[in-house]
Amino acid sequence: MKATEILRQYGQEQLLRFESELTDEQKQKLNDQIESLDFSVLKNINEKPTLKKGEITPLKCMELDEINARSEELEKAGIEAIRAGKVGAVLLAGGMGTRLGSDDPKGMYNVGITRKLSIFQCLMNNLFDVVHKTETFIPLFVMTSDLNHEKTVEFFDDNNYFGYPKDYIFFFKQEMAPACDYNGKVFLEAKDKVAVSPNGNGGWFLSMMKNNLLDTIKNFDIEWLNVFAVDNVCQRICDPKFIGATLLEKRTVGAKVVKKATRDERVGVICLEDGKPSIVEYYELTDEMMDLADERGERVYNFGVILNYLFNVDELVEIVNKSLPYHVVEKKIPYVDENGNTVKPESPNGYKFEQLVLDMIHLADSCLPYEVVREHEFAPIKNKTGVDSVESARELLKKNGVEL
Repeated sequence: MKATEILRQYGQEQLLRFESELTDEQKQKLNDQIESLDFSVLKNINEKPTLKKGEITPLKCMELDEINARSEELEKAGIEAIRAGKVGAVLLAGGMGTRLGSDDPKGMYNVGITRKLSIFQCLMNNLFDVVHKTETFIPLFVMTSDLNHEKTVEFFDDNNYFGYPKDYIFFFKQEMAPACDYNGKVFLEAKDKVAVSPNGNGGWFLSMMKNNLLDTIKNFDIEWLNVFAVDNVCQRICDPKFIGATLLEKRTVGAKVVKKATRDERVGVICLEDGKPSIVEYYELTDEMMDLADERGERVYNFGVILNYLFNVDELVEIVNKSLPYHVVEKKIPYVDENGNTVKPESPNGYKFEQLVLDMIHLADSCLPYEVVREHEFAPIKNKTGVDSVESARELLKKNGVEL
């Protein structure tokens, strides 16, 4: 469908208000962008998902004692799956290092002290640990965004793909969703550019499908995808024990979790909602739920997710086809006003639309929460200093024997 028809269908003709001022090249760029966007997300303004959840009950976690007792069995099953080519990895790396004071992609940020050591290098080193153990290269899919795609690809190329075979690394851009004002009118970011934002951390598989990577997955005969976020430099990727545990327990999703540092730590907690796997956000946990204990006296809502999941590919296709909900988020959205002036609002002025991994979990048939040692696998870099920062991650990298 042509751009003008799309805009007429969704009542967004204002996006062409500066068309007469544009060059032919700019017009083409704007039309191409309009034709690539899914304006149907705008209907979600009137269908905002509520915070109300169904009946929340505990979901038993595979804890460290059991993992250690079954270590050989779990690792054997995982290694067999990797050697059979059944496992791929998906790195979510669409963000920028803005909060760290960098204009580059977040993965390019240097966490080294006496040597250069980027976040990307840390993650590739962690992936190589499994490659060496299994003597098998694992296909890696790297999700970028409009903001950082070229720089990310160039960085991998400049670093010779960190020693990884180029044929096993696939880059794809995250789908973008239009951003609108409170009346549902989509903003222009520039006279020739629609204001957009990434479609959330739950949009990764839909983005893979739209980039025709489902064919690549099938060609490799991949049955499982380990998806993980760029900012956790200590996490284990395609961890054989984690894979083995998910397979042997016959679950369709595995979720790495850590024991909460405090009862009210601000992390999502794995649980059941109306008998289905789910994640309850920290602000949805009541005092009663936080203190609920099992027969051992251990708190049952005590394991926080770290955005490291193992998904069965067939179920991922089903989840996407079930139509993952969009969450409507109020944001400050820079835009061009009717006179062509750029406005940078100081308070929220509209909506962005995001799909979340937690909804993928709730649409799954089953899930295995799998405990990992916090000090070994959870070093998120959200800020430059303080909690979950470059500083705290460096300390954990040192504890894990990484030379900085």
